Amino acid sequence: MAITEAVENYLETILILSEKQPDVHAIDICSYMGYSRPTVSIILKKMKEDGLVEVDKDNHITLTPSGLDVAERIYDRHKTLSSFFILLGVNKDTAAEDACKVEHDLSDETFQLLKKHCLEFEEKMKGGAE
Repeated sequence: MAITEAVENYLETILILSEKQPDVHAIDICSYMGYSRPTVSIILKKMKEDGLVEVDKDNHITLTPSGLDVAERIYDRHKTLSSFFILLGVNKDTAAEDACKVEHDLSDETFQLLKKHCLEFEEKMKGGAE
């Protein structure tokens, strides 16, 4: 399975849920993403076959190292883009929605430069607040 935007969203969701709770189940993904159980089950099966997730005997879902790499990359993009949009004056909810739309399509070069400038701006803001 190619790493599509949909797969990236699932992996990011599993990462977010695993940071909030001890175990992640398919029903948690359904609730978080607003998808039906059959839809989530189909994607999870494919992601398992592709070595992106593991499902144990108790149906706990965990990310494999390769799944974690993708999830962390997308989640970093999401957080950085959300912060950038908020710095521009966009409200928090809109910033998060827009970050979801942009995080998958932005080139690595553009993202790295945007991230660098965000970090520099945040450092300047901290320095000015002290």
